[in-house]
Amino acid sequence: MSSTAKEAAKASVTVTLDGTNRSTTLPLLTGTLGPAVADIRKLYGDLGVFTFDPGYGATASCESKITYIDGDAGILLYRGYPIEQLAEKSDFIEVAYLLLEGELPTGTQLADFRKNVTNHTMVHEQLRRFFDGFRRDAHPMAILCGVVGALAAFYHDNLDINDPRQREIAAFRLIAKVPTIAAWAYKYSIGQPFMYPRNDLSYAENFLYMLNAVPAEPYVNNPILSRAMDRILVLHADHEQNASTSTVRLAGSTGANPFACIAAGIAALWGPAHGGANEAVLKMLAEIGTKENIPQFIKEVKDKNSHTKLMGFGHRVYKNFDPRATIMKDTCHEVLAELGIKDSPLLDMAMEMERIALTDDYFIQRKLYPNVDFYSGIILKAMGIPTHMFTVLFAVARTVGWVSQWKELIEDPAQRIGRPRQIYRGAGTRDYVAVDRRS
Repeated sequence: MSSTAKEAAKASVTVTLDGTNRSTTLPLLTGTLGPAVADIRKLYGDLGVFTFDPGYGATASCESKITYIDGDAGILLYRGYPIEQLAEKSDFIEVAYLLLEGELPTGTQLADFRKNVTNHTMVHEQLRRFFDGFRRDAHPMAILCGVVGALAAFYHDNLDINDPRQREIAAFRLIAKVPTIAAWAYKYSIGQPFMYPRNDLSYAENFLYMLNAVPAEPYVNNPILSRAMDRILVLHADHEQNASTSTVRLAGSTGANPFACIAAGIAALWGPAHGGANEAVLKMLAEIGTKENIPQFIKEVKDKNSHTKLMGFGHRVYKNFDPRATIMKDTCHEVLAELGIKDSPLLDMAMEMERIALTDDYFIQRKLYPNVDFYSGIILKAMGIPTHMFTVLFAVARTVGWVSQWKELIEDPAQRIGRPRQIYRGAGTRDYVAVDRRS
């Protein structure tokens, strides 16, 4: 427990086990922001009972100084800085430094950090051969997960997680190389040649270049689209203890190398309930078909007996509005204006869905506001990025958050291997019966 948490433990919760005279007093901890937390670590020792919290929705698994979310108020802070300010005034590399180091960098620190990331954008040439082992129709997330995990076989010279310098180098390698691997996974899936990174471009510019450029013609950077991509990366860089981040921390608690931990995070992000939400938005719109079909779709959504799912609205954490959605909405309109997209059936449906969500009592009462996935999917579609690449882009952005969380875990003297408990509901103790005696 940190000294801050110890000092904050001024209140307590008393738990009494019914039918006995046994009770225990649990310290009540408070962080810088957020609700108080009962420290239950001695509950089993004192009372012989565990807590039951499927999905860990009411359980703090760690102490962290990286990201804070107030879902009721619609607040997202990176190291204390509102996401709205960072999205407007900063860029992804500066945000990456902030997440990793805890403070905004000076001009010199930022220049050095950019240089260190840029110097690691290329991957070992032998990694190219890994891609040939995948089917051409393999999902890019499958390729990304496999190749990132394989980085440990190529950069095994910096796998001592107890050495701060080796942790730093591993962080640079992951933040720099994941975009290269992601872009190559896309190129491989469409049969185009790999484009090597260009270190004269910014992080977002270079990623778009590797995704879209071809050797046969010159590539022209569009600053509006590059800025939109940079903003998408900033907004998705970290999001507290979500499923993939918790997976990274759980893997990291075993002492696994950072490449394996990030590969585990990518695997968790691949789930449609987590990283695939913006892809699901476009699938939903495609199933609706046309703007004229929306009223019937909304009717089915409201029907308790219907299995129709509404994607891109509401959020598990944000009970009011998603602060990232407002930024994405503005960015969405900027991108569509830049690309001259005015008469788009997909856009028409999306805007009508947004209008209904903001005016219909059913949505308002349930606080089903458009979330960041609703707008980001439209932006990426407009930029010509196929839906099966959406989760890959999410992984590119979230890598810096995963690395920051992994680094914090390793540097926490109180960290221990993750080991959740369970309620066992299987058979009781029974004796083995020989096969010829079983009925």
